[in-house]
Amino acid sequence: MSGIESLGDLRGKRVLVRSDLNVPLDAERRITDDGRIRASAPTITALAEAGARVVVCAHLGRPKGAPEEKYSLAPVVGRMSEILGRPVAFATDTVGESAQAVVAALHDGDIALLENLRFNAGETSKDDTERGAFAAALASLADAYVSDGFGVVHRKQASVYDVATLLPSAMGGLVRTEVEVLKRLTVDPARPYAVVLGGAKVADKLAVIDNLLGKADRLLIGGGMLFTFLAAQGHGIGKSLFDEASLEACKGYLARAQESGVELVLPVDVVCGREFAADTEIVTVEADAIPDDMMGLDIGPKSAALYAGRLTDCRTVFWNGPMGAFEMAPFAAGTKAVAAALVEATAAGALTVVGGGDSAAAVRLLGFSDDQFGHISTGGGASLEYLEGKDLPGVTILEQEN
Repeated sequence: MSGIESLGDLRGKRVLVRSDLNVPLDAERRITDDGRIRASAPTITALAEAGARVVVCAHLGRPKGAPEEKYSLAPVVGRMSEILGRPVAFATDTVGESAQAVVAALHDGDIALLENLRFNAGETSKDDTERGAFAAALASLADAYVSDGFGVVHRKQASVYDVATLLPSAMGGLVRTEVEVLKRLTVDPARPYAVVLGGAKVADKLAVIDNLLGKADRLLIGGGMLFTFLAAQGHGIGKSLFDEASLEACKGYLARAQESGVELVLPVDVVCGREFAADTEIVTVEADAIPDDMMGLDIGPKSAALYAGRLTDCRTVFWNGPMGAFEMAPFAAGTKAVAAALVEATAAGALTVVGGGDSAAAVRLLGFSDDQFGHISTGGGASLEYLEGKDLPGVTILEQEN
């Protein structure tokens, strides 16, 4: 995997960097978790210190191929400048007059950020010609390309895939590290190897479960997806989240796990609420006794202790998805217990990987620091697709071009 050193002397060269700056914003458009900006900083800094004229491009949210103020990257510029300790110029378009003028004004070591790539329909187009035209416009702004947005390498998009075919290209430090860590999860992982999967939708994780049933020693299930598994065991789940379309698949996974000797661990108790709200009536019940008029919103205390016990002795752990509605204090204990178990496993020498997205936000919100874990991924979707055994277009194109 070629890093930025493969690009040679970068002094005076314009380098287009695809970063992942898709940070969460509150109602006032203030950044609530700057982890992705901080993760992008080392590669951007290295390029600037090498004398490159750095042109950062990224997306935020899911605009429909046209500018939308609520998805502007403008709120990112100030925080990015603070983290980098350098001024960051901002282009108010992607490849238009503003972008061209801002890039032309850069000096060696300067940094600019382009407006949201997805304001241009060519970025995500399925049409190769339209996507290629936008990639060519992006490439015209630079002399070399660095892929450092791991959260998008599973997408065949203009700034991720096509630009790499048009310019001398390399992996940034972030993408390189992410791929190396994922290989440690899939190629002869140290054992016991546990995978913790949570989040709302079981359908999003079916392919991962299917692939890992033959590779992991333990699968621990939490979050909204656990209730489809409880239903598959014949239990009532009240008003809890339920994915009927995935019910038969869950039944099959339970059977396969038993046949293959993989521990598939489900909660033994559940914290329930009458409504999805922090101030709702709350009860903790056995997993097979969820009241018909209530919904499960977290794994219970006995389950939290059970899960911690199945993690702290592990040598490899991958975690994607919270155990409950961690944003509300009454339903955060399960997620906090899993995070604490990973911290303990890390201290004992295990490789622990927190798989991006809500999991990364959760550990920070609950008071943990990034350095308490082996690795916090910036790309939950990309991590999951890799663990499903899929190719990541933004990685394979770099391997082909180099």
